[in-house]
Amino acid sequence: MPVSPSSSAQSAREAVARQLRELRQDAGLTLVELAGLCGWSHSKISRIENAKTPPAATDIVAWCRHSGATSRTDDLVALSRDAETMYQEWRRKARTGLRQLQDSYLQLFASTQLFRIYSPTVIPGLLQTEGYTRALLSANARLLDVPDDSAEAAVARAERSQIIHRAGHRFVFVIEEGALRLQLGDSDDMAAQLGHLLTAGALPAVSLGIIPMATPARRLWPQEVFHLYDNTLASVELLSAQVNITQPSEIHLYETAFEELRSMAVYGPAARSLIVDAIEALRDVRSSGAA
Repeated sequence: MPVSPSSSAQSAREAVARQLRELRQDAGLTLVELAGLCGWSHSKISRIENAKTPPAATDIVAWCRHSGATSRTDDLVALSRDAETMYQEWRRKARTGLRQLQDSYLQLFASTQLFRIYSPTVIPGLLQTEGYTRALLSANARLLDVPDDSAEAAVARAERSQIIHRAGHRFVFVIEEGALRLQLGDSDDMAAQLGHLLTAGALPAVSLGIIPMATPARRLWPQEVFHLYDNTLASVELLSAQVNITQPSEIHLYETAFEELRSMAVYGPAARSLIVDAIEALRDVRSSGAA
């Protein structure tokens, strides 16, 4: 598995920095000389070339002009922009509200044919009920200190999740059994969520695998939440950020990990039995609380 989920983003930044450094060197300019031509400090040149500071589009324009490589400007601006969108802080993505964040995935979902999703701790978004989503997103809003429009965002996520009923898409989910036992929202919300999981897991386009907590001699330990969209994008969810991976070798690594995790899961009646056990455990807790 990846040592650092943000390695693709850093690799992309380093690729931009390397190409800019090569342009300066090919032009026969020292750091000090290019800095003078651009009206910058030489330390700024150093930070950009060492991928410590991402260059702005205007920086790249000036760099290419003074290096005699204006034909490279557009490609490098695009490459730098892609590098900076690989690593996206949740706080920045949600600064205008959680509803807008849900809607931002619509185009990606519509264009994806095969969804592969692994989650160790929570029910995946495409399988969530409104009550469960509302509790989850409200907690996230408090943690990130962003506007809490979790009620509206939960509706938006539910609408977005209708894609599992539309032709042309397939969904493979692998979750850890612990996700069935972690209660989000009140007991009614959780009961509704588990009941919905039984229904959604039986849909023709959905494969739902659950890795039992009692799995002996696991071949792969629980990983971070990640989504695979076809074979072109791996999206990894960290506490602070979302990492979008497009480097083929890293996507392949996540695909390999997904297949390993999928092979440890149970399906069909065995998976439904684990969900029913979680429902019964929830009922026992509710009964003891009422008593």
